[in-house]
Amino acid sequence: MSDDIPQPDRVEGAPHPRETPLLFGQQAAEEVFLQAHNSGRRHHGWLISGPQGLGKATLAWRIAKFLLATPPQDGGGLFGAPPPPETLEISGDHPVSHRIQALSDPGLFLLRRAWDDKAKRLKTQLTVDEVRKLKSFFSLSSAEGGRRVVIVDSMDELNTSAANAILKLLEEPPARTTLLMVAHQPSRLLPTIRSRCRELRLAPLGPDDMARALGQAGADVATEDAQALAALSSGSVGAAMRLLNNDGLRLYGQIIRLIGTLPRLDRPGAIALGESTAGKVNEARLDLVLGLADIAMSRLARTGVTGMPPAPEAAPGEAETMLRLAPDMARGRAWAQLAQDAGDRARHARAVNVDPAALVLDLILQMHKIA
Repeated sequence: MSDDIPQPDRVEGAPHPRETPLLFGQQAAEEVFLQAHNSGRRHHGWLISGPQGLGKATLAWRIAKFLLATPPQDGGGLFGAPPPPETLEISGDHPVSHRIQALSDPGLFLLRRAWDDKAKRLKTQLTVDEVRKLKSFFSLSSAEGGRRVVIVDSMDELNTSAANAILKLLEEPPARTTLLMVAHQPSRLLPTIRSRCRELRLAPLGPDDMARALGQAGADVATEDAQALAALSSGSVGAAMRLLNNDGLRLYGQIIRLIGTLPRLDRPGAIALGESTAGKVNEARLDLVLGLADIAMSRLARTGVTGMPPAPEAAPGEAETMLRLAPDMARGRAWAQLAQDAGDRARHARAVNVDPAALVLDLILQMHKIA
């Protein structure tokens, strides 16, 4: 893709996963792959799974670089076999690293959504036409004689024909080929695809790893902000970056302050929040407001059910507000039900083009009823 075409596998404001040198918080997944590699039982198909933004694509690129830079050992040679590698780390000065940065390594194929020249936008699905390009890749790369790696980012975007083509590839894998498949919701994939893969499931990042990962992405955040971002993003670096890029921490604090006025609703504040989402230019803000309100209701529900507010606080005064508005299990269930109903109501409202300001105000009035 040229520089002016967006990359579907990159979070806005962050480096592309192939340009990310370190992966934080996923040592367990790395060790599972390394153990399989060193034991000689490396599977041909790996499903790298977990919610968006945990580092799945970064891990796929780390594994790809490792495989392409680590030649197969066909015997011990004169001096015996070299010791098995203890890490996936490959130097940035390695020729493979340079080729991968430039997407020019002959042993690597990246399968992702294509650019639609007619519509001037990225295609909404990963189509079978893209999968068919693998045929020429396998025929050309066979002359190299080394390993071949295919990264699919992501499996969730495959249409039916493309999914069936990947399944056929898993059933009859070409020699010396490893498929690294990123999947945000693996339960939605064909069972036959899942059964032919070995899964590497990534874990949510804690506050310390979140701070380090955000720092690597170029975001300078305070410790308390990293803790709040880890909580609001469910440990997803991608989600945390989107919150940072859209002033999400400040907006969540605004929502908590507004909820904190309940049951005496701050109507001017509620109206102002709703009006800030009006118009087509504010669609992203509307999504963010609804998403953060859903998080707040989910944290209220957890407070009621467990008797303890979620830690750490994601906004000043959050714990006190949640203990007051969700003092028991019955109230916790009420907040959980409201979160579900609000999600259904929002999806319907978006489908029929309900005024965004009215949608947000209605949500706040529903919260007022619970309080």
